[in-house]
Amino acid sequence: LLARAEASPWVAGLHRLTLADPLDAQPMQALVFYPSSSPARPTRIEGYTLRVADEAPVAMGQFPLLVVSHGNTGTPVALHDLATSLARQGFVVVAVIHPGDNLRDHSRLGKLSNLYGRPLQVSAAISAARADHLLSPYLSQGKVGVIGYSAGGETALILSGAQPDLERLRNYCLERPMDADACKTHGVLIADRSELTPQSDPRVGAVMLMAPLSLMFGRHALAGVHVPALIYSGDQDQLLAVDRNASALARKLPVTPDYRLLSGAGHFVFMAPCDDEQRQRMAVLC
Repeated sequence: LLARAEASPWVAGLHRLTLADPLDAQPMQALVFYPSSSPARPTRIEGYTLRVADEAPVAMGQFPLLVVSHGNTGTPVALHDLATSLARQGFVVVAVIHPGDNLRDHSRLGKLSNLYGRPLQVSAAISAARADHLLSPYLSQGKVGVIGYSAGGETALILSGAQPDLERLRNYCLERPMDADACKTHGVLIADRSELTPQSDPRVGAVMLMAPLSLMFGRHALAGVHVPALIYSGDQDQLLAVDRNASALARKLPVTPDYRLLSGAGHFVFMAPCDDEQRQRMAVLC
């Protein structure tokens, strides 16, 4: 993938997109990576160095749209190598920063508004990209792909028709209370927005899931998912129990996915490589 990207005629452009969070109409941000023919320069964002053409013109063409959903308390910048490599190969990649569940703001963590709000935010980002003055002339009108990392996997599954079963989370946390990541709220999500329901998006035509959090989806919960799925997980995932997440998901999806279990890989293998400063500051992630 990277070798092909290096040979690509394009560089990755970077565009900052502001849209309204569908949950409270407050501004939310997304970073958009896209094919450009302008010179790329090193740009530092949230401790990562990206090679991008900042707000440069989009290359001539019609490009398919992808949306990235990051993990709990994460940032899409941690997946910048994936996003820029896809942009160099002719995709427009919208990487949302989920309000209330990102590096700087944890206010919706463990709440129903986060589980059901994240897919609404991705849908809003699709609409915003298609209406954006810089991007819209260059977007193909076909289906959209959603890339979900960790908790972003849940988001991608809901968008493609899955219906979370909250009882499964509760039962799992009774069985494995030491799973600090999945069971922060002891398997009971705070029902702060009881009017919210899981909303799929018919524009989504494929999903790519990396180390997906998918505990809440049994066979019945996944019955509505009919899009192709590519799933990557590491067999040494130190955060998510692979047997109850990616592996179980791969068995239960109605359309058999392309499932790749990576030998020796942990949960953070999907993030961009760290530089020396990051290795000192966040050794566990690196």
